[in-house]
Amino acid sequence: MQQTFWNNDINYWFEKLNSSDNGLTDDIAANILKQTVSNNKKQSGLIKDIKLFINQLKSPLVILLIVAVILSALLGQASDAIIISFIILSTSILSFLQERNACKVVEKLQSLIAHKCTVIRNGAEKEILSSQIVAGDILALKAGDIVPADCLLIEARDLQANEASLTGESFPILKSTGTLPAETPLAKRKNCLWEGSNIVSGTGKAIVIQTGSDTVFGAISRSAETVTETAFEKGIKQFGYFLMKVTIVLSVFILGVNLLFHRPVIDSLLFALALAVGMAPELLPAINTIAMSAGAKRMLAKKVIVKKLPSIQNFGEVNLLCTDKTGTITEGVITVEGIYDYTGNKSDFAEQMAYYNASMESGYANPIDDALKQLKSSDIPPCQKIDEIPYDFTRKRLSIAIHLNNRNTLISKGAVKNILDICTNVRTGQETTEPIANYIDAIQKQYTVYGINGLRVIGLCYKDINTDRVTVNDEKEMTFAGFITLQDPVKPGITDTINELAKLQVGLKIITGDNKNVATNIAKSIGIKEPVIISSDELESMEDDVLAQKAASTHIFAEVEPHQKEKIITLLRKTYTVAYIGDGINDVGAINAADTGISVNNAVDIAKEAADFVLIEKDLMVLCDGIKEGRKTFANTLKYIFINTGATFGNMFSVSVASLILPFLPMLPKQILLTNFLTDFPYLAVASDNVDDEQIARPGKWDMGLIRKYMVYFGIHSSLFDIITFLTLLYFIKAKEGVFQTGWFIESILTELFILFIIRTRKSFIKSAPGKYLFILSILALILTITLPYSPLSSKLGLVPLSLPVIASMIGIVVIYILTADVLKIWFFKKYTS
Repeated sequence: MQQTFWNNDINYWFEKLNSSDNGLTDDIAANILKQTVSNNKKQSGLIKDIKLFINQLKSPLVILLIVAVILSALLGQASDAIIISFIILSTSILSFLQERNACKVVEKLQSLIAHKCTVIRNGAEKEILSSQIVAGDILALKAGDIVPADCLLIEARDLQANEASLTGESFPILKSTGTLPAETPLAKRKNCLWEGSNIVSGTGKAIVIQTGSDTVFGAISRSAETVTETAFEKGIKQFGYFLMKVTIVLSVFILGVNLLFHRPVIDSLLFALALAVGMAPELLPAINTIAMSAGAKRMLAKKVIVKKLPSIQNFGEVNLLCTDKTGTITEGVITVEGIYDYTGNKSDFAEQMAYYNASMESGYANPIDDALKQLKSSDIPPCQKIDEIPYDFTRKRLSIAIHLNNRNTLISKGAVKNILDICTNVRTGQETTEPIANYIDAIQKQYTVYGINGLRVIGLCYKDINTDRVTVNDEKEMTFAGFITLQDPVKPGITDTINELAKLQVGLKIITGDNKNVATNIAKSIGIKEPVIISSDELESMEDDVLAQKAASTHIFAEVEPHQKEKIITLLRKTYTVAYIGDGINDVGAINAADTGISVNNAVDIAKEAADFVLIEKDLMVLCDGIKEGRKTFANTLKYIFINTGATFGNMFSVSVASLILPFLPMLPKQILLTNFLTDFPYLAVASDNVDDEQIARPGKWDMGLIRKYMVYFGIHSSLFDIITFLTLLYFIKAKEGVFQTGWFIESILTELFILFIIRTRKSFIKSAPGKYLFILSILALILTITLPYSPLSSKLGLVPLSLPVIASMIGIVVIYILTADVLKIWFFKKYTS
C-alpha cells in the first residue's frame, strides 16, 4: 500500500521504521524481508509448470480438436479418440519440456546480472542485492545507480535524478532534503527518490519507505505492462497470422465440401481440424523460444550474457558496431603518462593537486581517478577533505575542497576546455601567477601536441577559498595548474579483430569524447591510413540529412557530447542495423537508441539496465562470437519457417484437395496428427542444428517477401510429388483405401523429414553436416515411420503392411523428390538472396 511520506521529516520515519543514520541491523532487515516475502508469495515452481503446460493447449485449433475428439468418443469412436488424444498430449508434453528448459536458461541469465545497491547496515556500508532492500534501510547513492525503492532523502550533494520513466520529464531533477505538502505532485517532490529512476550526478543518502509492488513504479507496472517487440518478433507474428488465415480458410472450405458430399459429420470435422493442426505453425513459438534460449546458452559460454532474449534475433541482423575506444580498441587500463605545467615541464605541485582531487572523490568511480590514486608517495603530505562538487556531464569537472597548511583550497580537474573556461590566471612559478590571457596560445599549443602524440589530456586548476562549503558557483576565477596526460595503448591484435568483424560484414565506427588529434592517432594505429573524422562542432553545424550521408563514410566521431551519441546512432539506423556498446551514464541514450544495446559487467547499473546484452569481458572478439551465435539462432529459426511453408503446407494442401476427389479420405485424421507428431521430434532439434559458415558470414534479415516466394515454389514442388504419389497409388498400383492411406502416410513423413536436411543449408545438402540431435531424431522418426505399418498398432492407426512394389514406388518418388528439391533450393536462394 502506497504511503504519503514526503510531508514528514526524517526523524519521524526513523522512529516509525525503527531505523537511524546507522541503518538497520542485519537481523532486523532479515526479519522484515522474511515478512515481506511471505506477504507477497511468488508462484511456486509447480504452478508455473502447470500454467506453461496449459499454454501448450491454448491454441484455438487444438481446443476445437479436443472438443471434436470428445464428441467422437461420445458417439462410439472411442479407439480413435484415445489415439488422437494421446498424440495431442504427447506433442504438448514435448513442447512443454523444451520450453520449460528454455525458461530455466532465462532465469539463470537474469540471476547473473541481478542489480546490487549500497546500504548502511550495522553502521557500515555494504553491497546487497536490490531484491533484499527493506523499508528502513539507508541507501548510499552515487551517479549511475538505479534507485531500488521509494525513498526520502537524508542527505543530497548536487544530486540529480532522471525520473523520465515516471514523469516523462527528460531533464534530470535536482534533489534536496526537507518536507513538502502532502498534495505536492509527483514531479515536484524534490525530497524523494523513486524506484526505477536513476542518479545522473552527485551523491546522497536516503531512507527506504516503500518497496516492491507498493512503490509508484510497482503500481504503474501492474496497471500498464508493455512489451517492446523486436523487428524479428513482429515478422514472426505477421507470418503466423498469415499462415493461420490461409489454414482456417482452407480447413473451413474442406469441411464444407465434405459435408456437401454427405460424409459423416464427425469424420469430416476431425479431418478438417487435423488438417488445420498439420498446416498451422503450432511449433513456431516453441521453436523460437528454444532457439533463442539455446543461443543464449551458447553465448554465455562465449562470455555474452543475454539480458533480453528476443534481442538475439536482432543481434543476428547487426551490420554496424559503434563503440567508444576505451577497453574495446584500447587495453582499457589507463595509466598516468605524466603531469605537467603549462609549458610541458613536469610539475610536482600539479601532481599533488591531482592526487588530492582523485583520492578524495566519492561520487562516480572511474579509471582515471583510479590511475591518479597510484601517485601516492611519502612526498605528498596528508590533508583534510572539507567538501566536494561531484562530476557531471554538463560541467565536465570534479571539484574537491581541502584543508592544507592552515588554508582551504578548491581543486578542479576535467576536460581542458571546461577547465580553461573557469580560469583567469595560470601558475607560472613556485608562488607566482599571471593573467591567463597572455598564455592561452601557449597552453592550446601544448594541448595540441599531446593530442597528436595520442595522449588523452585533462586540465587541472585551483584557488584558495574562505569557506567550508562550496557550490558550482565557486568554480570561477581559478588558476590553471597544468595538464594530466593519460595513455591507454591499443590492444594487441585489435587489427585482426576488426578484420574478423569485416568478414562478418560488420562495419566499425568509433564514437569518442577525445579530441580530433587523439582520434587521428588511434585511427592510424589500427590501420586506417586516411581516417575520416567528424568533431562535435561539425555535428552541431550539419543538417540531419547531410550528416546521415557523411556518417556512412566516417570512421570516428570525436569530441562527442552525450546527447550527440544518441543523435549519431539514430541517423545511422536509417542505413544500418546498429549495435552500440557503452558502459557509462553518458552512454544510456545511445544504448536505448541502437537496434542492439550492449554493456559490460562492470558498467554502471543504468547502462546494464538499458542494454540487451552484457559482456563479461569488454572485448570486440567476444562481440564477434556473440554476433555469430545471434546469426546461428536467426538461421535456425528460419529453417522451421521454411520447412513449415514448404513441405508441410504443401503436403497438407495436397491431402485436402485429394479428399475432394477420392471416395475415401486420403489420410485419416489420426494419421495426419501422427505425421505432425513424428516430424515434430526432429523439428524441435532444429534449435541446436549446425549452421553453415556462409550463412554466419552474412547478417540475417527478416524478409516476408522471400518467405512468400519460397512458399509458392516449394509448396508447388511438394504438391507436384504428392500428385505423382496420388496417381501412382490410384492408377498404377490400384491401391485400396488402407494401402493408399498407408502409402501416402509414409511418403508425407519421408518428404517432410528429408526436406529438413535439404532446407537447413543453402548449398547441396551432402556438403553440410547436420547437428547430432537433429540427425539422430530424424533417423528414429524414419525407422518408426517405416515399421509402424508392420507393428501391432497398425490396425489401431488405420495402417496396413505394404508390398515390396508399393514400398519401392514410395522410395523412388522420395529419392526423386530429394534430388529435385535440392536443385530447386540452390537455384532459389541464388536467385533471390545473392
